[in-house]
Amino acid sequence: METIANVIKMNLNTVKTVGRSDFVNMGPILLRQPIPTKTIDNIDPFILLHHYGPYEISADSNPFDLGPHPHRGFEPITFLIQGEQLHRDSLGNESVVTAGDVQWTTAGRGIIHAEGPRKEFVEKGGTLEGIQLWLNLPAAKKMMEANYQHEKHEDFRVVTSADNKVEIRVIAGALEGVFGRIKTQTPVNAFMIDIKAGGAFQVEVPKSHQSLIYLLNGSTAINDSDVLELDKNQLIQFNQDGDGFSLKGNQDSKLLFLSGEPFNEPIATYGPYVMNTQTELLEAMRDYQMGKMGFLAP
Repeated sequence: METIANVIKMNLNTVKTVGRSDFVNMGPILLRQPIPTKTIDNIDPFILLHHYGPYEISADSNPFDLGPHPHRGFEPITFLIQGEQLHRDSLGNESVVTAGDVQWTTAGRGIIHAEGPRKEFVEKGGTLEGIQLWLNLPAAKKMMEANYQHEKHEDFRVVTSADNKVEIRVIAGALEGVFGRIKTQTPVNAFMIDIKAGGAFQVEVPKSHQSLIYLLNGSTAINDSDVLELDKNQLIQFNQDGDGFSLKGNQDSKLLFLSGEPFNEPIATYGPYVMNTQTELLEAMRDYQMGKMGFLAP
């Protein structure tokens, strides 16, 4: 764990967009969707963000049991907040992801995976909550070999403010010289931030990155003026006109920070595929039907 006084003097990034996180239906699941919305199509290279739960899982209620399904052309990433999920995929990986863990799947040319609470968790009952992020891959890497990374909560390196009121778990990228354990395909930062009431911190952002912060719970002041409040404005996208932004906890809060270099490439999506052209989407559907993405038993 690193402790940093964080008294940096910086030019703050101004706010570009303030977004909501309203509920949408995804099959039997009701979840929040801050990206995409009517006002935010994507924040390149981030093309989808779902906040699912908290769900009370039991033998009588288990909406988040996703059977085998394919992906191609991007990286589906799970930040698990509460509970547990069993991951299985066509590469032969099988792992139990628990609260605080991150699973980072690089779909590349194609992968089939399944995820959901284990039978034991369902029978015992418990709370499930997480973030599902779709991180785009550039055209040059959309057909790379698929890969899977699972990092445990306790293994992430943490940056802590001098007063211990702010803890930032560095998942990918770097903060104040502290590096994440996830190997990324493109320049990306991903931090999970826990801030106590009265805690403050300044987060540096590379000028080449598009960046956003998403509030899972609590209330946090951004740049001493704009306030993120649960059920109101939950997402802020920043302009690329400064060195970073400041946080101050009005309440105990949890936030996800993301930044990355945009690709500025055309995006074509259909269901579980993210490519650059409609032709590539048709090829993805054909390859899945022909078994070229592998197999996974139900």
